[in-house]
Parts: sequence; C-alpha cells; structure tokens
Amino acid sequence: QLFGNRMIVANATGCSSIYGGSFPSLPYCQDKKGRGPAWANSLFEDNAEYGFGMRVAVDNNRKMLKNCIDKAYALGICCDQMKAALDYAVANWDKTDDAAIANQTKLGEILPIAVEKSTGEAKENYAKMLELKDYFVDKSVWILGGDGWAYDIGYGGLDHVLASGKNVKVLVMDTEVYSNTGGQASKSTPTGAIAKFAASGKVQAKKNLGLMQMQYKNVYVAYVSMGANPAATVKAFNEAENYDGPALIVAYAHCIEQGLLTKTGPAHQQAAVDSVHFPLWRYNPSLAEKKLQLDSADKSDTVSFAERALSKDCGENRFKQLVKKIGQENAEAMLKGAEQGFKENYALLKKLAEIS
Repeated sequence: QLFGNRMIVANATGCSSIYGGSFPSLPYCQDKKGRGPAWANSLFEDNAEYGFGMRVAVDNNRKMLKNCIDKAYALGICCDQMKAALDYAVANWDKTDDAAIANQTKLGEILPIAVEKSTGEAKENYAKMLELKDYFVDKSVWILGGDGWAYDIGYGGLDHVLASGKNVKVLVMDTEVYSNTGGQASKSTPTGAIAKFAASGKVQAKKNLGLMQMQYKNVYVAYVSMGANPAATVKAFNEAENYDGPALIVAYAHCIEQGLLTKTGPAHQQAAVDSVHFPLWRYNPSLAEKKLQLDSADKSDTVSFAERALSKDCGENRFKQLVKKIGQENAEAMLKGAEQGFKENYALLKKLAEIS
C-alpha cells in the first residue's frame, strides 16, 4: 500500500514466505491496473544477499538507462513530446512521487513510436530505452524475513548488506522464536522463555540487533509494533523508504509458537511495549540532531514484565510453563533478571535519545 508497484521484495524462507506466496491468494495490494510489488522467495541463509543483488541490478539498469538518455540527446530527440518527457525524467531522476511515475508511464507509451519512426543508431538506442522503461523511476527494494533468519542463520549476510551503504530496506518480523520450523529458540528469544532447545527457559539475553546496527552510524533503525502504535509504524516505514541508505525495521510479531491465541495478539504487543520488553524507537542518521527518538514510554511500574509473565492470565505459555519446569523461586529469579535487562536497555535508549 505504501510503495506500490515500485516495490521489489526478497523474502526469506519462513512463515512470511508461506503466507506471502501462497497462490492464488496473496496479501500484497495491487493498483487499478492489477499491478503491485514484485515478489520472490530465497533460501533461509542468503536472503539478504539475494535482495542486495536486486538492488545492484536496479542501480545498474538505471545507470544504463541514463547513458541511453544522454545518447538520445547527443543524437537528437525524435519529437517534442519525447524531449519534454525526457527533460522531466532527468530533472526529477531521484523523485518517486506520482508525477514521476506518470511521466514514466508516458515514456512507456512514447518509446514504441520512437522505435518505429527512427533508424540506425537512434532506433537501437530507443529500443534499449524501451527495454528499460520501468527504470525511469527508482525501485523500492525490501528484504523481508523473521528473526530466525535475521538474528541467526542469515545474520552474517544481513550485517554485510547493511554495512554496504546501499539503498536497501530490511523488515524483520520478530516472533522471538523459530516459528516455521517448530518453535526452536533463536537469538531473539528473551530470557526465561520456553522453546525447543531452551526447555528450561532461555538463559542468554535477547540479542539487540538494532543497537548493533546503529553503531555503523549510517543505518536507519526502527523498532515498531502495529498492535501498540500503528501511526509510529507507518511513520517508520516512510522514514526508512525516504532515507538514502540502508534501513532496518524490527517489528514485534506475535505468534502461536509463543503459546498464545492470535486473536489476543494486539494486547500482547501492547503489553510487550508497555513493559519495555519491546520499546519502540527510531534512529535516523540523516537528522542533524535528535537522531534517536523514543515512541513508547516506560510503564513497567504498572505493567511489570516479570509479574505478568508469572501471572495466571498472562496468556503466553512460553512464560507460564517456566514455573512447572524449574519451580516458582527459580522462575521468578529468571524473569526478574530478564525484566532488569529490559529496563537497562530502555534506560540506555533514553540516554542515547538525550545526547543524539
């Protein structure tokens, strides 16, 4: 809905690729002409590189098209209509608004006529431009996947791509567990959560992917939750898209592997945000000041992560089972330790927001 048919999606294997590419029913929107995002699915371990290849291909095609435009000017433009459209395209080369897209459509209609009426070198040049007609406006390249891919198996590639400085956008749907393969613990699984390979509760703290990537100083980073703050979520997506460089959005995603009812998912997202288990924030390197902004407050005094996880009405079996596994006293100690870690993380974010 936000980026229309300019969007190209590289989707890591996982839940998102299953519901994202289940023909004939697809979740992606289309315009009145039936056009929408271009989507492709890669392996679990190399999706970041796969999407990076798409970005490189788009850049090279646009560079080739620009050379063709320069050559067209040198050879002489075939007609006033073509010249006006090319003049607009060159003057607005980095624009992706409706006017730029409309001009691209117009060029797509003029170019076949130019090919037909031209001869020799000019004809060949217009034919090449016709082949590249969809690149007068830049593409929006998005790399999608879950935390199993981004935090674990595909992290090396993800880190490499974000460190490249290329204009790629990454969306990580963070369920805090390997969802598609049966609920194994990932590096995103928080302390105290029960999962396969963490049958007595995850001991290690959750990996802080956002702060790690923020250290590059040129990567846009946002933590969002549609269930807790949809407005901030949309704002983060637009900021990421408009940022000229790599961007990472980590989205809290509730999941049946957390042992909850999906109909209560938004409430679980809200509780995760309020308890600072998953604080919402945005880091925009392009800003002169206030680069890091918090979009959620610390309500842990009233929404305690540990107390909620241990309560009977928590609704998340990944925490409720902990008492049965290791006993009340040990479970309380583990979950309070997790809560302390979340509070320290929020305090750090707050400090960074003050000095950024």
